[in-house]
Amino acid sequence: MDPRLSHIRNWIFDLDNTLYPASAKLFDRIDVKMGAYIAQRLDVDLVEARRIQKGYFHGHGTTLAGMMAEHGVDPHEFLDFVHDIEMDVLEENAPLAAAIAKLPGRKLVFTNADTPYATRVLGRLGLGETFEAIHDIHAMDLAPKPQESAYAGLCAAFDLDPAQSLFVEDMARNLAPAKAIGMTTVWVDNGSEQAVDSDRSYIDFTTHDITHWLQAVLEAQ
Repeated sequence: MDPRLSHIRNWIFDLDNTLYPASAKLFDRIDVKMGAYIAQRLDVDLVEARRIQKGYFHGHGTTLAGMMAEHGVDPHEFLDFVHDIEMDVLEENAPLAAAIAKLPGRKLVFTNADTPYATRVLGRLGLGETFEAIHDIHAMDLAPKPQESAYAGLCAAFDLDPAQSLFVEDMARNLAPAKAIGMTTVWVDNGSEQAVDSDRSYIDFTTHDITHWLQAVLEAQ
């Protein structure tokens, strides 16, 4: 194990575009569904729907948070609709499952999605038995990453010491609150959508592939 991580007892992973590569483009399918939902709900065309969607994503943390705040959308209805997608683009990742299994301590998923969707994704990746629990958007009381309450709630729910915790995430902005409370942060820089933010001081490690990074960490002396 890399000695720089010898203090880590809790390994926390984002889901989308983190545990599978962004090149799979699974989230593109959700993106399309969100646009369709907004267009129908607000009676606008798809171009305007996309403008609204991205505005809420950047302004509220998630499109759902914006739709709830601005239009009173039922989160269950929204999530059921946008997560109703095929997952045939995902492949089993046995090397990733093996690497995570070797990590000392607890392993958790921390996602702005909901548990039914996350469970389907993990199953497709061969990670269905890999994690102790999924801390989802409902466990966050619908206040998503990067809101500070999401991280405080995660730590309280599982009695985590942030100083002994590592968080892996593809959205750089979602790492800032984790670093602020003392977590070690890993950015999966894979080209997924990012807010304009030149500050990366809150990132401890950067990788383009979480499987290779974990393998390297485990082999380091």
